[in-house]
Amino acid sequence: MTVKAFITKLIPPFLLRIYHYKMALLAAILFWFPSSNLTVIGVTGTSGKSTTVDFITKILEESRQKVASISSIRFKIGSKEWRNELKMTMPGCFKLQGFLRKAKNSGCKYVILEVTSQGILQYRHKFINFKTAVFTNLTPEHIEAHGSFENYRMAKLKFFKSVKNTHVINLNDSNSEHFLNITTKEKWGYGVENSNAQIKTVFADNVLETDTGLKFSINNTEFNLNLLGKFNIYNALAAICVGLSEGVSLDIYKKALEKVKGIAGRPQNNLRVYIKACKKNH
Repeated sequence: MTVKAFITKLIPPFLLRIYHYKMALLAAILFWFPSSNLTVIGVTGTSGKSTTVDFITKILEESRQKVASISSIRFKIGSKEWRNELKMTMPGCFKLQGFLRKAKNSGCKYVILEVTSQGILQYRHKFINFKTAVFTNLTPEHIEAHGSFENYRMAKLKFFKSVKNTHVINLNDSNSEHFLNITTKEKWGYGVENSNAQIKTVFADNVLETDTGLKFSINNTEFNLNLLGKFNIYNALAAICVGLSEGVSLDIYKKALEKVKGIAGRPQNNLRVYIKACKKNH
C-alpha cells in the first residue's frame, strides 16, 4: 500500500468527498470554466469506452468539426495527439480542466471524454458542462473501490443524473433499464437485438462476423468495418447515436467508420491488419 493510499484510508469518507468536490470547483475556477461554450460528450461503462470515444471523434471530424478527446489510450486536440501516460483513464480535475481550456483555445467545438466510476466518485465530472452521456455496458469488473456491483452501477447512474440534455444507452445491456429511468431532454437507444424502449433507437440488422471484419446494416445502409469482434458493432452504434443527436447524416458515419483500420493501443482490434499482412507475405 502506498503512503497516499494509507493516508486516504485514515480520512473519513465524507471529508474525502468534500475535499474532491472543492478541488473540482477550484480547478474549474482556475481555468475559467472552460467547458461553458464546448459541446462535451462523456462515455461511461465497463468496456468499449476508448473505442467509442475514438469512433465519435472520427465521425465528428468527418463532418468537418474540430474535435478534442481523452481516452485511456491518448489525448487529442485537433490534429495533435499524444499518448496518455498518466495511468489514469480519466485525468484528475486540474489536468482535465486544463485540457478543456487548451481545447477551447484551439478552436475545438466538441470534446469527448471517457468518464470512469472512480472519477465520478472523486467528482472529476463536476463543473464540466456535459451535453451528452453515453452508456456502453456494465459487468462486475473494476468494483474494488466501490464495494459492490450495486455501488459501481450507482456511480455510473450518478453521472447520468448530472447530464440533463442527451442520453445514449445500450438497450441490449441488462442494466439499461436503470439508465432509461433517468429523466433527460432526449434519449437514444442502440443495439443488435430489437427493444421495446419508447425512445429514438438505432439497431443493426443483417449482422455478419467474418475473419476480416464486420458487416451490418442500418436503415438499408450497409456498413463494413475493418475490425473484429461483435462488441465493435455496439461501439459503432453508440457513436452513430451521438452523431444523430448532433444532426450528422448517415453517409458521414459510413465514410468515417469504414476508414478505421485499427484502434490505437487495441491489438485485438488490429488483428485484421495483421492477417492481411501475413497473407501478403506468404
